[in-house]
Parts: sequence; structure tokens; C-alpha cells
Amino acid sequence: MSTKWQPSWLAIGQGSGVQTGAMRSLNALFVGFATMLAVPVQAQVLQVETYMEQWDPAAQQWVRISPEDGPKAGRLLSAHTKAGPPAIAAYGPFRVHDQSRASLVGATDAATPGQFAALLRDFPDIAVLDMIECPGTDDDRANLALGRMIRAAGIATHVPANGSVRSGAVELFLAGTTRQIDDGAEFAVHSWLDDSGRQPHHFAADSPENRLYLDYYVEMGMSGAAARSFYAMTNSAAHDDAKWLTARDMRGWIGEPAGFGTGVTVAESALAPPIAYLDLGESFP
Repeated sequence: MSTKWQPSWLAIGQGSGVQTGAMRSLNALFVGFATMLAVPVQAQVLQVETYMEQWDPAAQQWVRISPEDGPKAGRLLSAHTKAGPPAIAAYGPFRVHDQSRASLVGATDAATPGQFAALLRDFPDIAVLDMIECPGTDDDRANLALGRMIRAAGIATHVPANGSVRSGAVELFLAGTTRQIDDGAEFAVHSWLDDSGRQPHHFAADSPENRLYLDYYVEMGMSGAAARSFYAMTNSAAHDDAKWLTARDMRGWIGEPAGFGTGVTVAESALAPPIAYLDLGESFP
């Protein structure tokens, strides 16, 4: 569940470009130094461009997007454009629709907790966060801090029928004091990748790297066993892949009964076992 950064390309010569081999590391950008070719100094032009790409499952290809502030740890799956209700204010990826309702319509990053704090300062009665287009995060630690802010504020999370909650945004959905999923909503999960190219299975199950997520799930209301099962399920998809879940699938994981627009409280979700019909794939160590 991480950001997809592409390496740079190197152009040498009079404005001509040479594409280097691609290495898709989803939460870090690694830029290597090419050996300079022996060409006359007066004819040599060096140009380096860094960029980021995301996998678009609909187009089945990598889509180039603009980098923001350089490499960050995070989890992100390709973004799509979805129209939401009219907004009266915007705070980063958040849109405020009235005094009690806001929506999330973009990826989170290191600045998002501060933006959310400003939202709560200006609109202290926000009670529901609609998760409409949520591709994930490029800063996992900030994202988990944001989830704790959502929980501390007593805000419910809701995924409408056209909502898409992917990658690191799943943790934000779990932060809701009440969690509601409408039929037609979609979810996607995958493994994280650190700056050294390591994924969860490279670490011991109780390592700090894995406890970061397991402890968060328990804090959000899961039992220890449910947290481990859910985390194993998310890690059954490699970092450069994704496991897609339907509304029914995710209801099973959080203990929500089948049906349109029903909600589940944190206390209820802590008691519900994870569903058995999902293919967990490679088990977590």
C-alpha cells in the first residue's frame, strides 16, 4: 500500500532523450548517477528529470504524474476523478459540504494532519466523513496520525456507492467511530514498501515496522487476532499489486452486516471474526 515513484531519465546530447530502464518502487524515489559518456565538452548537454508514475488498472498501464515534495514513505494506488457534492470550503484533500459533513477526495501526505486540524478548528461540528475518491497516502506515519485525529474527534466514516477507498486510505476508513459502507463501494489493499525496498515479510511479525500497523488496528477496535488476520490479508498483495475488495468483503472484515447503508460501531467490529471466503494468499510470517 504505497506511493509509486519512478526513476529519473537521463538525456545526453543536443536535446535528445534516452530512456533508462524503469524501477517501480512505490514509496521511494531512487535516482542513480549515470557514467558520463566521453564526448566533447562543447557538445555535451546534461538534463535530468525526476517524475512519479502510478498504475492505472483500467488502462492497464503506468500513468505519469507530477512529483510533489520528493520521496516519502507511503501507500498509494492510482487516482481517478470523481465528482462530489458542492463544497463550501477546502482543506487539502478534504471538502466541507455543511457544518456537519465533509468528504475526502484525494491522497494524504505529511501536511494533511495540519489541514485536518484547521478544518476541525473552523468546523468543529463535523460528524461524518464521506470517503469518495481516496487513493491512499505518500506518508504512512502522518496518515496514521490523521486516523487517530478522526477517531479522537468522534467522526463517523462513510463510503458511498461510488466511493473508492484504496491503500493507506483504508486505515482512515477504520478510524471512524461508526463505519458505513454502501453497496457499490470498492476497496483495495496491498503491502507497504520502505525506503530500502523492504516489505512487511522482510521483518519479524512483532518488529516495530509491523507493530506500527497492528497496534493501530487494535487501537481502532480490532482484537489482536483480528488485527493480525486483517494485516495478513492486506499484505497478501505485493506492493506493486493490489487486492480489490467489494463492499460485502469489507463489511465482513469490520463486522458490518450485509445490506445497503448499514453502519457498524467500533464495539461491534471488535467482536466480529474476519470472513473466511477471502483468499489470503501468502500468509504473513
